[in-house]
Amino acid sequence: MKARSLVFLLAVLVPAFFNAPAAQAADAGAAVLPVPESIAAQGVPAIPRAHEEDLLPYENLRAAILSDWHPKERRILIRTRFAESVQLHEVAMPMGARTQLTFYRDPINEGLYRPSDPEQVVYSLNEGGAENYQLFLLDRRTGKARRFTDGTHRYVSPLWSRHGKWLAYSSNARNGRDMDVYVTDPSTPGSERRLLEVKGDWQPLDWSADDRRLLIEEDISANESYLHWVDVATGELHTITPRNPRQEEPTVAYSNARWSVDGRAVYTATDRDSEFLHLARIDLATGRQTALSGDVPWDVESFDLSRDGRLLAFLTDEDGVSKLRLLDTATGKTRPGPELPAGIARDLAFRPGTHEVGISLDWARSPRDIYSYDADRQRLERWTASEAGGLNAETFVIPELIHYPTFDTVKDGAKRMIPAFVYRPPADRFKGRRPVYISIHGGPEVQARPSFRGSENYLLNELGVALVYPNVRGSAGYGKSYLKLDNGRLREDSVKDIGALLDWIAAQPDLDSSRVMVAGGSYGGYMTLAVMTFYSDRLACGWDSVGISNFVTFLEHTEEYRRDLRRVEYGDERDPQMRAFLEGIAPARRAGRITKPLMVSAGANDPRVPVTESDQIAAAVRSNGVPVWYLVGKDEGHGFAKKSNTDYQRAVLFEFVRRFLLGKPTTSTGK
Repeated sequence: MKARSLVFLLAVLVPAFFNAPAAQAADAGAAVLPVPESIAAQGVPAIPRAHEEDLLPYENLRAAILSDWHPKERRILIRTRFAESVQLHEVAMPMGARTQLTFYRDPINEGLYRPSDPEQVVYSLNEGGAENYQLFLLDRRTGKARRFTDGTHRYVSPLWSRHGKWLAYSSNARNGRDMDVYVTDPSTPGSERRLLEVKGDWQPLDWSADDRRLLIEEDISANESYLHWVDVATGELHTITPRNPRQEEPTVAYSNARWSVDGRAVYTATDRDSEFLHLARIDLATGRQTALSGDVPWDVESFDLSRDGRLLAFLTDEDGVSKLRLLDTATGKTRPGPELPAGIARDLAFRPGTHEVGISLDWARSPRDIYSYDADRQRLERWTASEAGGLNAETFVIPELIHYPTFDTVKDGAKRMIPAFVYRPPADRFKGRRPVYISIHGGPEVQARPSFRGSENYLLNELGVALVYPNVRGSAGYGKSYLKLDNGRLREDSVKDIGALLDWIAAQPDLDSSRVMVAGGSYGGYMTLAVMTFYSDRLACGWDSVGISNFVTFLEHTEEYRRDLRRVEYGDERDPQMRAFLEGIAPARRAGRITKPLMVSAGANDPRVPVTESDQIAAAVRSNGVPVWYLVGKDEGHGFAKKSNTDYQRAVLFEFVRRFLLGKPTTSTGK
């Protein structure tokens, strides 16, 4: 009996003894976040799982984006995320259930009903983040979808003809560089036809009422573009806004265009003879342009024309805040628009056959959601209510718009003022001077605006960090002269604008100038790195996401279809003098000046800013003995898009903030 007991005891204890290290390792592993298989992490310490608990709500925020109106019924296609990435859904009525139509791991970028058969839907898939968008036709009767593009090249700007027979789009399928314009019947294999063979970046904008003519936009840069139309039957091209033969004349930008109902004119937004984009009507017979919104001293950021041609709806960007305005095309008079929260409205589109216009709207206390405004009834109605992770969004911080002086002067001798949005942590919860997180937008022709800050609210609400979003020179929204102030050899003037922001922070009684972090993505990543080479002694740390570390290597390796457009902004690296200048300002060449901890994120499949830009800056800074945390998304492109990847990146970022901005290192049993 005793022998049996001993055998039994040994049978229990011996495996337990030999498995004890494995059990301890398992316990240790459970205490830290696992690195997703889709991410390669270098220099990143183990992240305590306990820190994820209060972060979870901020990782489960949602948004809804308007994709299209149903051509016959009052229902919409939207894009939202319920699992790993944004997918296509249908909503049959305001505040109705969301019916999911696509189920991919990669995100859907567009969705359009076929006007002649709404049971067919065209959508765009961004596989692996490489931005070689592929187009699919979904037949909802069978539930089957068929890809009708080649699976290799880039297909963008899909646009159904009015009667739904043809689909127009742009693609670089011919040579990998130039964006030619095509038409096809996606339900008929082999029907694709190259309508225009072009040089550069061209995209379809609008079909005429009879489907015989197609409006086209040719983009040269943020400051220069042209409008054309093409005869769909013959391919004959007609230029609406010709180039000015006098090279010394300033360039003109045109943004979007719509045919008038009679086809004798087009409506567009242009900065011709103006600092700002304004609505204009161009008579095709005479070329005469008539300004329609010149009394609004701000950019018209988007517009749409009702199908009957009687009403123009347009969004203006007024110091970062969107305003929805309406214009009667017959009288030229404005009509009342809705009062919107101080945020950003996008995706403007009229419901076919009505004066009801849809928008996607987000602001500081609401994720992006979809609304419609019936101009005849003057009624604003909400279509979606996206979840805020269980958080009370009514408590989220509303930003303050400030303007701070920078280093140079304007014509009247006064200092140039730089606009910025400041989010301050709740004063009742966080006392004393607060650390600061400066977020610099990309583009560079983009604008920081008072949008819903998503998971960045964690910094405000849980860590007590103030957020600052500056619009340094080169930002959109403040006139075309301001937009050009950082072009070419003026590049580092925008970096000095951040130096002036550091001066402003130092003068604020509630902000701690000894604890400042700078962060940005894409061009904002370059700005982050450049700021760290200029002002490393005034910073605590920085985060460069998919950023440019050397404009020469960037221009040599970015996808070919993007190079000429970027050369206009940054300079042509093929010119020896410009090449020497770009090499001279490259953060990768000045990495020795970066003395504070750096976090770097990149996508292995990024077509815009190749991962090599991040590789070289991470290696150069690390070689100086400076801490570098480096994340590469193996299945990501220009920024992380998949939820599992973004969740991990977010956890790493906030741990980085704790250690290097807040100065609160954490202990962990992980290795």
